[in-house]
Amino acid sequence: MTNEILLAGFGGQGVLFAGKILAYCGLMDNKELSWLPSYGPEMRGGTCNCSVCISDEPVGSPLVLTPDILIAMNQPSFDKFIGTVKPGGTVFVDSTLVDCSCDRTDIKIFGIPSSQLADENELKGGSNIILLGKIIKETGIFSLDTMKKAIEKVVPPAKAALIANNFKAIELGMNS
Repeated sequence: MTNEILLAGFGGQGVLFAGKILAYCGLMDNKELSWLPSYGPEMRGGTCNCSVCISDEPVGSPLVLTPDILIAMNQPSFDKFIGTVKPGGTVFVDSTLVDCSCDRTDIKIFGIPSSQLADENELKGGSNIILLGKIIKETGIFSLDTMKKAIEKVVPPAKAALIANNFKAIELGMNS
């Protein structure tokens, strides 16, 4: 089975970091994978997206053009990529920042107020991780244990104190 995931938003929202966590989840589960970041020269505030392919078989192309799973963290990303999601696909949206209404009836859309939840729970910058929690709850793509191991691996040692906040953000997403 292959899961093609596209994460998109503005630079500074943690899109690439969330993609890296998903890639490490694939590594932890002994899957074949690719992680392909794409961002504009503006960095923070500019457009940013990340293609992640996780498969039982070798990945032919790292570029995700028709995702099974879309994570949209801002309105321009939602508008740009909603039409590319495969029929039967799943979309996860930060509904604090995005109007996730859509005419498509062949996909599932989960609107999670992840930015609001992050602010209310003093998890600055945790919106991306809250969305990952919702993904593992709704898709079963990875276990909570795998996600926690990946977070421990991806968070740099200098920021190890933030691991507990990331775990809290995952739990918030799973329970929203």
